[in-house]
Amino acid sequence: MTTLEGAVALVTGGNRGIGKAIVDDLLTRGVRKVYATARDPKPSTDPRVVTLPLEVTDQASIDALVAAAPDVTVLVNNAGVISPATYLDASLEDIRQVFEINFYGPLKLTRAFAPVIERNGGGHILNMHSALSWVARGGSYAATKAALWSQTNAIRLELLDRGIGVTGLHMGYVDTDLVAAVTDPKEKPADIAKVALDGVESGAHEVLADATARGAKAALSGDLANLYPELSR
Repeated sequence: MTTLEGAVALVTGGNRGIGKAIVDDLLTRGVRKVYATARDPKPSTDPRVVTLPLEVTDQASIDALVAAAPDVTVLVNNAGVISPATYLDASLEDIRQVFEINFYGPLKLTRAFAPVIERNGGGHILNMHSALSWVARGGSYAATKAALWSQTNAIRLELLDRGIGVTGLHMGYVDTDLVAAVTDPKEKPADIAKVALDGVESGAHEVLADATARGAKAALSGDLANLYPELSR
């Protein structure tokens, strides 16, 4: 279990969407400080929020962030991008870039901040997955989330004896700029943030934040045609 009261958190992609909702919810839980990162960070009116620049694909940017945030005890790997919804027509460069941000980005941040969290007495890492970790829709985005799910499960085991808990968060569509064009029902960012941080504080290994995520995971044990009805044609 991780107590967020008095913690120092770092949220990547913390200026908008789910990241901003996570920052806001952390503040209600009594954190001492939140570092909110973005490529182009905007200042906050709350003195507990420190906005910092970060490009997750740039190791020099990550190194500068570690130097600027030496007191972190909670890392939230939230920054990510969507991808072209195809493998055969998208450029390999575009596919690689999605992996650089969605898979290698969290890995680089975790490798950089795990020693920091350990030196500060232990803490927690929250990784943002997706219901698409278990459903191959949306092109390489789904593949990056499946890979991140596997990464999270492995890192959780590696950090067992270092005082750092690891939670993976899965959810369906959330009402953010990332999926503004989607017309399907969407969850509220604040609701997802609350469920996610409840999971961190309870020490949950995995949080299935909505019915979409719960249904996607449950379907893994069934026939593929249940996940992909077009295979039954």
